[in-house]
Amino acid sequence: MTPRPARVVWVQPGSPAAVAGLNRGDRVARANGRRPRDYIDYRYLIAAPRVSLVVDDRGGAQRRIVIEKHEDEDLGLRFEQDVFDGIRTCRNRCPFCFVSQLPRGLRRGLYVRDDDYRLSFLHGNFITLTNLTPADRRRIVRLHLSPLYISVHATEPEVRERLFGRTTTDPIAEMRGLTAKGIEFHTQIVVCPGMNDGDHLERTVADLAALHPGVRSVGVVPVGITKHRLGLPRLRAVTPRIAAALVGRVEAWQRRFRKRLGTRFVFAADELYLASRLPLPGRADYEGFWQLGNGIGCARVFLDEVARLRPPRLRSPLSAILVTGEMAAGMVNLLAEKLQGGGLVSAEVCVVRNRFLGRSVTTAGLLCGADIARAVCKLPRADVVMVPGTAVREGEGFLDGVTVDEFSQRLGAAVLAVGGPRDAVTALEAFARQRGGA
Repeated sequence: MTPRPARVVWVQPGSPAAVAGLNRGDRVARANGRRPRDYIDYRYLIAAPRVSLVVDDRGGAQRRIVIEKHEDEDLGLRFEQDVFDGIRTCRNRCPFCFVSQLPRGLRRGLYVRDDDYRLSFLHGNFITLTNLTPADRRRIVRLHLSPLYISVHATEPEVRERLFGRTTTDPIAEMRGLTAKGIEFHTQIVVCPGMNDGDHLERTVADLAALHPGVRSVGVVPVGITKHRLGLPRLRAVTPRIAAALVGRVEAWQRRFRKRLGTRFVFAADELYLASRLPLPGRADYEGFWQLGNGIGCARVFLDEVARLRPPRLRSPLSAILVTGEMAAGMVNLLAEKLQGGGLVSAEVCVVRNRFLGRSVTTAGLLCGADIARAVCKLPRADVVMVPGTAVREGEGFLDGVTVDEFSQRLGAAVLAVGGPRDAVTALEAFARQRGGA
């Protein structure tokens, strides 16, 4: 596909691009004479100290801009997408694919089955390696696009065929060829009870360990099941008992691999610890926190932040509601207690049941606006409602399309999307200043 001009959504104040007169809404068509296919191309093309851009402005006019800068200095642009020639999508038919379990009528971007190695490198998105071309492999090696994040799920061909819905390439052979050229991987296994657990899981972990240090880590993650599975095969959920067994197996592997490889290598998702009510590992046990974006170590980071947190400094009391899903309720209760230190903030936790996707979905990041509003409206009115930042997409609102402004108007309160305990304190202090209370 021919690359489309890259639409600018943010220009860093004072940056070379800002000084040159680029604005939000402009579209970069060429950089130093070439059309960039993606953000990776773009960064290579603008590395020179003199950059020539062909830009289409919001009015449709095209102009050429020459920018003089330091070598390798960024221009200060952020684009609508990091892939300009179309996202590579997944051709597999996995029965546990979360996209297949979404209801109709949501924003179009939610139905994109991303399987693009470029987004894996840039953002840590997990891909399957089942659609790489020889040209892709050469580019990965030539530009050293490492590490990549790979969904393996199983290494035995017959098990993979059931999981992927078709015959696929051998992931071990694919990764072995790339690790030999210096490419590293972080991998995940989505555990589907009765399909790829037990001895199959043991085999998969052993096969991946044989590729260490090229394979840096393995994440063991429970399958997510929504109520929207009409026409899909039946799947078994990971129960608290199964979660406890998986944690036990992971910790046994960690002890073995520490002696053999010098690393724990395999890490269990936070959800497995929280579902089984087993204590979370200490900070050092997560080593490099390789898979935070995969929900592995986020709970430990959260609790450590709460432990070090100072209460917000406010001159007058504020009332706040802290929204969370069922899985993280205990941790958010600890945060609420810390925020109320000194009696400056009244903080109440609102635990929201996910009716939109189904009761088995308990993570805060998958809550929708309607479910949150329904739960918050049952509580006494507060000055501030703090919602999980992971549940809100900038410029688009919640999963069900409810915008933050609509949500705020319905509740009659300020709505703050926060990313963690420190963000909660910062947001409360900023809100208090804006309304003249600090």
